[in-house]
Amino acid sequence: MSAAAGWIVPDWSAPPRVRAFSTTRPGGTSEGEYASLNLGLSSGDDPLRVGANRAIVRAHLPGDPVWMRQVHGTAVADLDAWMPGEVPEADAAAVSRPGRVAVVLTADCLPVVLARGDGARVAVAHAGWRGLSAGVLEATVAALGGDPGEAFAWLGPAIGPRAFEVGPEVREAFLDADGGAGGAFAPHGTGKYLADLYALARRRLARAGIARVDGGGRCTLSEPDALFSYRRAKASGRQGTFAWIDPAGQEAARA
Repeated sequence: MSAAAGWIVPDWSAPPRVRAFSTTRPGGTSEGEYASLNLGLSSGDDPLRVGANRAIVRAHLPGDPVWMRQVHGTAVADLDAWMPGEVPEADAAAVSRPGRVAVVLTADCLPVVLARGDGARVAVAHAGWRGLSAGVLEATVAALGGDPGEAFAWLGPAIGPRAFEVGPEVREAFLDADGGAGGAFAPHGTGKYLADLYALARRRLARAGIARVDGGGRCTLSEPDALFSYRRAKASGRQGTFAWIDPAGQEAARA
């Protein structure tokens, strides 16, 4: 299956049978602040329009994605054990079964796709500052299995380092676990900081043994035509980041 034009496809060296993409804002049916390809049912949008938007994306996938209830935690759903109708409460998912699609929804938080070096298992994580500081990426790497040194990671669209203003409690949450994380925070006014989610994620991935990390560089807040941002508009839509193993198992070009 191929991603639609304009969606964000990882530029990385993962095995070709590993497929992934992040949707962008245009191309859906939602209106107003939710215009137009909003995939979030809990965002306040018309559920019928969200359903229509999800159907648009479904046409580019090998199967129905497993939607989760995200809670800014560290739980990782094992989608190999998933049963139809279940809604996992988790902020990451891992899967080995070809054609079963993992997905996270974001609107400033960082989506991270992981793939084993042998292409036998993929995972996707929702890494806002709470989950990131609590260890959601480390938990996802553990659920991925295999040798982390052979794995690949890709950072999808998130709020950028020049836009993510946080208070001192956010900085302290990261410093408590990693004394070297201070370099990802730039002073910004009295008692405030600009936080670099991309840099923080790279540090966490490196500490978990993953050195091959691509992506980053987008900013949801500063790209209003392309991406949803909760900080820009509280009544915001959600983009989705999807990952799966190609059920055909063909070493063909990625989406």
